[in-house]
Amino acid sequence: MSQELTLDGLAVPLRVLRLLAADFGHLPAPDVDVSTVFPDRLRLRFHEDLADFETWRDALGIAPDDVTYREQGGGRTRVLEASIDYEGAVLELTGYGDLPAPAPVGTTA
Repeated sequence: MSQELTLDGLAVPLRVLRLLAADFGHLPAPDVDVSTVFPDRLRLRFHEDLADFETWRDALGIAPDDVTYREQGGGRTRVLEASIDYEGAVLELTGYGDLPAPAPVGTTA
């Protein structure tokens, strides 16, 4: 049986979360994920719109060119993703935003 990870094994991403709360406590609150599967990773997700993702991206100094774009849900949801090394942890940002519904055929925008 492999050795089980202890809470101490998650110290790096938890420390980074504490630093982010102290330094960026005024920014929109993300959905936060720390996992025993990836014990060096801290994930911040934004589900409401992409503006919160952009606020954090800018605050962390992540260049717009370092953001990847994709769509999911049959093209109904935009997804922005970026990651950086931050104080010893991999910090991943993910933002989700709805795509506007296409205009009905025969109409102009």
